[in-house]
Amino acid sequence: MKFFKPLLVVFILGLSCYWLWYGNNNIKSTNLKLGLDLVGGAQLLFQAEPTKQVPKITNETLEGLKKVLENRVNASGTTEANVLKVGKDRILVEIPGADPEIVKRRLLKTAKLEFKEIDLKNSTLETPKWISTGVTGADLKRAQAAPSESGNGNWTIAFELKPEGAKKFSKLSGRLAKGKLPLGIFLDDNLISAPVVQSQISQNGQITGDFTLEDAKDLAVQLNAGALPVPVKLISERTVGATLGQDSIIKSLKAGGIGLSIVAVFMIFAYRLPGFLATVALVSYTLISLGFFTRGITLTLAGIAGFILSIGMAVDANVLIFERIKEEISHGRGVYAAVEEGFKKAFPSIFDSNLNTLIVCLILGLFGTGLVKGFAITLAVGVMVSFFSAIIITRELVGFGLKFDFLRKPFWFGVNNKPLDK
Repeated sequence: MKFFKPLLVVFILGLSCYWLWYGNNNIKSTNLKLGLDLVGGAQLLFQAEPTKQVPKITNETLEGLKKVLENRVNASGTTEANVLKVGKDRILVEIPGADPEIVKRRLLKTAKLEFKEIDLKNSTLETPKWISTGVTGADLKRAQAAPSESGNGNWTIAFELKPEGAKKFSKLSGRLAKGKLPLGIFLDDNLISAPVVQSQISQNGQITGDFTLEDAKDLAVQLNAGALPVPVKLISERTVGATLGQDSIIKSLKAGGIGLSIVAVFMIFAYRLPGFLATVALVSYTLISLGFFTRGITLTLAGIAGFILSIGMAVDANVLIFERIKEEISHGRGVYAAVEEGFKKAFPSIFDSNLNTLIVCLILGLFGTGLVKGFAITLAVGVMVSFFSAIIITRELVGFGLKFDFLRKPFWFGVNNKPLDK
């Protein structure tokens, strides 16, 4: 047990550095995921619109809409997007580093796919009346863009059906093939093609039409993600340039560096040895926090603010401890005993303070949106790591320093003319 805490510190620090840099070919960059306001991209606000089938936008409808939009964004190859419910009928989509035009194109269309046949009892081939076959986009397993076999430069959407859908489609296509009848392919209630079925089709097929490559890719993304439960209207959009984001990063780094330097000078001047060791612990705290930020947290400008604020809280914990140590030495305790008492008596105050902050972070995380939630998450991670840093890392470093005789003098703890602790 003697070496448990030092090994724990080394393990967590090493793991954080591994998360932060491993697998990155560019040694100057990290695995941190940066948000829209730091790397640029698109921020789009959509409003759900009621229909005859869905006359009222409920929470369930909005949740379904959110899921489909998430699927479409992920199918586009973007993994760091934020899709958030806003109010009773709105969805906010934030996609770092994305072309807003492509995003709008792929998210706005409802993409309700249906296969229909002609009602021969009530219409003719010349004036067809289409009826549902029961085969829809919900039966699709996957879809992808493919070049047209005709060689005319057009593109098609090759699709594969789920097992149940394949059974229905096989019976349908077999029946249509016998009569050499067309199969109507409808997208959002619009007929896009009506090829005559030549043979029975089971699991795989193609959607043909006058598609360009981009059209085919967009439609494949939409079909793979599923149809929107209700139409959406784009009510606002904002594009953040990468230059603005880079400028924000540089200013944030400067602010963080200046803040850390001032804190380090103050700590060393006021508390001498413990202040120096606390500065070392603060560097460890920074690396550990950044390492944890790579675990599914997208770092925004507000998140950086929360992180820098948590640095101040980490220092605050050290100040409480070191002031208590100075007070104990001033009352005649030896250095060893003063250090033990300092950490012991400061612990309740540090714990209560951090717990209160975490409660606030929890409330902001649960009820806040967008930047507020990002601020709450990074602050919460910073608070927990700062608690570990103050209670474990700083404590181990101070304990290591006391192994040297010349450092076991009250002077090195900010107090003059006190006896050695033998």
